[in-house]
Amino acid sequence: MGIPWIFFILIIILIGRSFYDFIQYKSTHSRFQMREGHFSLEIFIAMLIVYFIIMIGYGLIYFILSFQGIVIVEHGELREVSIWGSIVHSIYFSGVTLLTLGYGDLSPVGIGRIIALSEALIGYILPAAFVLRVVQINSRDNDK
Repeated sequence: MGIPWIFFILIIILIGRSFYDFIQYKSTHSRFQMREGHFSLEIFIAMLIVYFIIMIGYGLIYFILSFQGIVIVEHGELREVSIWGSIVHSIYFSGVTLLTLGYGDLSPVGIGRIIALSEALIGYILPAAFVLRVVQINSRDNDK
């Protein structure tokens, strides 16, 4: 009974750490010059990796919670799916929640709703953090 919660806590720590590392990101100044600004391939790849970690991490959280009776329902109905089906549903729901506000085909029940809200919030904050990081690097380069 305690093992799923240990994984749950470890996943939350991994997600938080990757988000923190992205915000505190130190550039090695490898960027491609564009017309009047800079495109940082390094930061862009870091953002994609953070998105991937968050999507898989939250997907695993939904999957772990499905063993505790906290499930994701499909079109308002509880469906019996295999373990692989549950993993696929969990990661799909995580991706849709992170990158949009969802399509409505899957929805969480119980505490899963609060978890989905936190994931959607991260999905909105991350692009702003990306833009802020690029602006900070550009202003630092202009000061030199």
